[in-house]
This record gives sequence, structure tokens and C-alpha cells, in this order.
Amino acid sequence: MKIKDLMTSNVLYAKPDASVEKIAQLMKEQNIGSIPVCNDNGEVLGIVTDRDIVLRAISVGNMNATAKDIMSSNVVYANSNMSAHDAANLMAKNQIRRLPIIDNNKLVGIVAMADIARKNIYVDEAGNALSAISKPGQFS
Repeated sequence: MKIKDLMTSNVLYAKPDASVEKIAQLMKEQNIGSIPVCNDNGEVLGIVTDRDIVLRAISVGNMNATAKDIMSSNVVYANSNMSAHDAANLMAKNQIRRLPIIDNNKLVGIVAMADIARKNIYVDEAGNALSAISKPGQFS
């Protein structure tokens, strides 16, 4: 099965100058954990996750931050013709739960680990990938 068969194609995205507050509100309204950051041409510049908001804005008291200030700019992505198996492996290798889908340098969708897991034939791959992603952290 190809990622294009599993991905969400109506993807919300933020512009680089979007406020952290606006991004957090969108995440809450849409019940999502990440928002790609795109320029006016639909090219992905980065991605903001709920974790980015906590670690790069709230925890350092930077409540005036924008998407470009806190986004992860080394975006791991797939194209729509990648197999679900390969996408799950890519997510596991990079310890990510959400994967932007880019074709011709433009955002065309996003796939989450849950999207892959919903297909019974990929439950094992999703479980293995999720195990790799969810390694316990250490607190001091």
C-alpha cells in the first residue's frame, strides 16, 4: 500500500511568521500534534510539534516566538508513492510520529503513525516503529 492511500491530504500549515499561540490554538482545535511550516509556494520550511512549543517557547519564556523561531527545519519527509512499510521504517529510524508528504517540493499530505496502524496489514510495522520512537527518557 502506498502512503497516498493513507495520508491526510487536506493539511493545515502555518506561515513562518505565525505566532506560537495561534499554532497551539490550531493544534487544539484540530486535535493534532504538529503543523508544517510552509512558504507562499507551499514548500515546506519546517515543522512545529507540540513538543517544540513546550521546549523552545514555553520552557524558556519566549511567548512571543513565531513558527520560524521554534520549528524543526531538518524535516524528514516522504513522497506519496512511498510504501507504508518504508514510511513506517523511516518514522522509526528518525523517531518521529508524523511524516509530511512532499511531491514536487510541495506539501501534499501528512501521515501519522496512527494512520499506518489503522490498516490491519501494517499493525506489526506500526507497532515496531512506535516501539522504536517511544524509547524512555531520563529525568534528572
